[in-house]
Amino acid sequence: MLAAAAQTATAGGILTNTNQSIDFLRNPARDAAIGLDGVYSNPAGVAFLPEGFHLGFNWQYAHQTRTIESTNPYFALGRKNGGNTVKTFEGVADAPFIPSLQAAYNKGDWSIQFNFSVPGGGGSCEFADGLGSFESVVGSIANQLKPFGATGYDMGGYMQGRNYYFGFQLGAAYKITPDLAVYGGLRLLYGTATYKAKIHNIMVNTAGGYVDFGSFLQGAETTIDGGISQVNAGIAQYEAAGAPVPAELTAKLAQLESTKQSLNALQKYSQGVNLLCNQSSVGVAPILGVDYKVGQFNFAAKYEFKTQIRMKNESTVNEASEIPAVNKFRDAEKIDEDSPAQLAIGAQWSPIGNVRLNLGYHHFFDKDANWYNNAQDKLGGNTNEYLGGVEWDITDRFTISGGAQITRYQLTDEYMNDMSFVVNSYSFGFGFNYKASDAITLKAGYFQTNYGHYDRVTSVEPRVSDSFTRTNRVLGIGCEVNL
Repeated sequence: MLAAAAQTATAGGILTNTNQSIDFLRNPARDAAIGLDGVYSNPAGVAFLPEGFHLGFNWQYAHQTRTIESTNPYFALGRKNGGNTVKTFEGVADAPFIPSLQAAYNKGDWSIQFNFSVPGGGGSCEFADGLGSFESVVGSIANQLKPFGATGYDMGGYMQGRNYYFGFQLGAAYKITPDLAVYGGLRLLYGTATYKAKIHNIMVNTAGGYVDFGSFLQGAETTIDGGISQVNAGIAQYEAAGAPVPAELTAKLAQLESTKQSLNALQKYSQGVNLLCNQSSVGVAPILGVDYKVGQFNFAAKYEFKTQIRMKNESTVNEASEIPAVNKFRDAEKIDEDSPAQLAIGAQWSPIGNVRLNLGYHHFFDKDANWYNNAQDKLGGNTNEYLGGVEWDITDRFTISGGAQITRYQLTDEYMNDMSFVVNSYSFGFGFNYKASDAITLKAGYFQTNYGHYDRVTSVEPRVSDSFTRTNRVLGIGCEVNL
């Protein structure tokens, strides 16, 4: 089950998913709600559930797309681009099975709790045509080869990334008074990721048609070697005659040798690029919670400490690449991928007995986490989320609910890249609970995230721009057993 699970992320901070139950899908403002899903969202409040054993199963299906519209003058040299400088790269992710499980045993003032979920990771996504950062490198190489007769390029590209964290949480809540409960627990995160990327079938367009990139380089190198030999012969004649060597000959030799070095640097791309990298790591962090009831109100807060994660690479990449993002996957490197600390605060009001209004606030301490290449320092600030929702018990057995969430990142051009990106969004969800019997409750929910666009333009020539956006839709069903 674990191997097949959790292939996409949907809601929450940059490296944190908060959609861990069907109750969240149908009303994301669960931070002060009293329910079994609180094992994740409000663990202190679970102490107020009736005595006995409570077990919840949740299954979610998610469909997600990630779209980057890139503008690069070198794209006009591409065989498949029709002379256009704008190209769209789209990634698609389908996760048919995202599970989570909550369990609690309440006895007296104590509540012993366990949670399995997928609280972090960027998920899985496949770009069948590669990424703009990949093709930009090939286009740049083709442009460099224009003096040798190159007029364009052709290539094949592919990128697949899968990144997720399995969370195992164990803790206990205690009712200090009939209206006040506290919680303490630990979460173990097992991080695992696989990245596959390929640039292949690189061709160079010439007056004689498209030729293999490696063969073109050999021909260009032969031409350069011939030029170097001619210049050296001319220099030798001047030296044999005891005459000074003209400065233009010396300068031409230096230029040819520099060009040869540049061609030699491109040789490692003559066979394309093949990346296969597996990453894994384990981290542990404490979680604290509190819940306080007063009249028709319930207030709760939860603080999750930062989880230190060091993902170790097992990779086919052994040397530095001209594609900066690929260097993250060099073999044997240990990559910082912390899960940031989180503060969640919530309030619930029951104006009448069968209606509950919910508010929530999440703050992710992204700037205090440690990520590869100090990416956290490139953010403009931390992530904030604002949530609201309502639940209505239409009958003793049937409950409907709905809610919304606004997520705001502090993004910058330096932080964003096409291998991993987020975008400001707003989400909404709705669904229902049906109490089939005193012991069994069935749940269903739908959750959709609508993303904005983030546009960036490089400050150096050639000017390259990207427009990032995403889509996300989730369906879920669940079952809760209370004994």
